[in-house]
Amino acid sequence: MPIASVEEALADLKEGKMIILVDDEDRENEGDLTMAAEKITPEAINFMAKYGRGLICLSLAPEIVEQLNLPLMVYDNRSPFRTAFTISIEARHGVTTGISAADRAHTILTAVADDAQPEDLVQPGHVFPLRARRGGVLFRTGQTEGSVDLARLAGLRPAGVICEVMNDDGTMARLPDLENFAEIHDLKIATVADVIAYRMRKESFVQQAAETILPTPFGDFKAVAFVNDIDDYEHLALVKGEIDSAKEILVRVHSQCLTGDVFGSFRCDCGAQLQKAMKMVQKEGLGVILYMQQEG
Repeated sequence: MPIASVEEALADLKEGKMIILVDDEDRENEGDLTMAAEKITPEAINFMAKYGRGLICLSLAPEIVEQLNLPLMVYDNRSPFRTAFTISIEARHGVTTGISAADRAHTILTAVADDAQPEDLVQPGHVFPLRARRGGVLFRTGQTEGSVDLARLAGLRPAGVICEVMNDDGTMARLPDLENFAEIHDLKIATVADVIAYRMRKESFVQQAAETILPTPFGDFKAVAFVNDIDDYEHLALVKGEIDSAKEILVRVHSQCLTGDVFGSFRCDCGAQLQKAMKMVQKEGLGVILYMQQEG
């Protein structure tokens, strides 16, 4: 069975269908049954428990974890892939023992409701939330982040339900096993690698935050501040003249250096390089200096 496109996977998730999400061979090299959390049903939980056989987990975007005030299970995470389990949860109302397929589905739907509050849940319970890394698969290439990213891309709450697929003999299902499993159960297979590529192709991660005229000893520059949505780093563009893609322009990418740029440290020539670039751009009358909040 061929690997499905991200677009095909998103279409199925929007319709409340389950897919298999596969990570890289050099990582866990496993496949997880994956659904958008807000579409979960008792039947889906039962399918995961009966045929997936792995641990059924609720992957949550950081903002949902914070909304629910869920602490991490441990703060000194020593697991190989730093899987960020929070304490387990149960719905406060509407469940019996909490372990049935219906109870777990109810707990998940309670947790991912738009207006969910910490008091809607009790701990411990039979649902195991995972906190996805901010930035998703661009920062961590796991099914936790992949399921959250896919749900978000599908226009749904950024939360997924995932369960590893095991073979009949208890070993972990690898891609050939997963392809056979997918064919038997009519499921599409998507990869975390394709989710990364899709996001890189479709999304813009830098937003303009502010703009002003900056007078300097080297002339006036238009200072434009940008924010990286993934890590909140702020970068600055010093612009001279009207930028036209048809023209050749001077460009310098300068890594922020507090000691060199501000204090004139003799341990580096960063400040001198920045001043030289500003002089050259001023003389040319056209150019851009990108002042990056990063190490050189």
